[in-house]
Amino acid sequence: MVSEVAANAGSNATILPEPVRQRVLALAAQALGAMPATDIPAPLRRFASFAPAKRAKLSASVLGPILDTDEHFRRLIAFEVRREHPELGDAVAEAVPTPSADPAEVAALAYLLRPDDWQARVAEAADLPKAEPKADDEAIARLGEQLDQARTETRQVRERLREQLAEVKAENVTLRRKLNEARQRIAGLQSDLADRTVAADTADDRVDAARAESERELRKLRARITELEAIEHAARRTAGQEREFASVRTRLLLDTVIEAASGLRRELALPPGGELRPADTVAGVEPSVESVGRSAPDDDPSLLDELLALPQVHLVVDGYNVTKTAWPSAPLHSQRQRLVTALGALVAQRRIEVTAVFDGATLSGPVQLNPPRGVRVRFSPAGVTADEVIRQLVRAEPAGRPVVVVSSDREVADSIIAMGARALAASTLTARLARG
Repeated sequence: MVSEVAANAGSNATILPEPVRQRVLALAAQALGAMPATDIPAPLRRFASFAPAKRAKLSASVLGPILDTDEHFRRLIAFEVRREHPELGDAVAEAVPTPSADPAEVAALAYLLRPDDWQARVAEAADLPKAEPKADDEAIARLGEQLDQARTETRQVRERLREQLAEVKAENVTLRRKLNEARQRIAGLQSDLADRTVAADTADDRVDAARAESERELRKLRARITELEAIEHAARRTAGQEREFASVRTRLLLDTVIEAASGLRRELALPPGGELRPADTVAGVEPSVESVGRSAPDDDPSLLDELLALPQVHLVVDGYNVTKTAWPSAPLHSQRQRLVTALGALVAQRRIEVTAVFDGATLSGPVQLNPPRGVRVRFSPAGVTADEVIRQLVRAEPAGRPVVVVSSDREVADSIIAMGARALAASTLTARLARG
């Protein structure tokens, strides 16, 4: 490609003195690094990223012919060179004499800028005594290095100035923001001052409003006092109900003791008086008396009859534990109804208190159940098992009242026995109910 560019130059190439040619190449190579890649001819683009001195040395064989043949590229180079050398470039472009300037420098600028007398200036440079090429090269290299250093320093100064300018702009933005905040605070203070002035002018209105607010608070306090008095009255009523419930428990226990004593007197055939009778002085062997419930096993229905004969007895039935023993294949609603119906017949026979407890966890809605008179039915609430409801029923009874719990659950039986109740298996009740 280098040979093609050199060949295209042809005979139209301008012959420059060597010092002028070297200076033209140095100036063009320096300007080449500041140009956009789109403005650089393709053969020179690979040299654009080199250092200025290395760029001038390596691109000389291509750069010179392109400057001679490409008028547009030469004008772009001339624009960059004139921007880098404004004083001398303006003087050369305007044909102003520059006696103190280096003739080779003037000729190189004239070749690139092409003023009207550029050929004469190049010719004047050709008449100068020729220096040693090596010395010229060394001088050009030193000048190039000095120029690179000066340009580097210039760029650094520009960067510092840009940074300082950015800092000043940022500080300006900060000051503007603070000024706006101060203005807003002043506006707020002025608004607050106006509000306070209005408030001071309407002090009487505020006093009236405060008085009205105090009256409203007083009414609220009076309403609260009334509410607390109602709560106190309800608490007293609840306490009275608790005392009444305790009295009921006491009366029930007293009735139980009295009926138990009467039954024991009848069972033991005790005389009505407490004095010693004449016949009691006659020696003899008395018959043995068997206690209630000692002769029958725990699963014998007759044992249930004996326990139900106790005064004021309360029979508690573990519902599903009994129904699944008696009628395991029947639906649950049928099991419940059959059990409470059979318990109703038992109540009619014995005149006892009966409570049937079912587990409410299996229910999906309201239960349709018609218990007969005298049979109490309870379903365990959410989160509570039927076993726990049975224990609560046993704990609710006064100590000393006979309570019989029918459940084959060993854990339930052990817990209610520990509380003083009697436990029977579900099969005992089912056998008793089957007997009718």
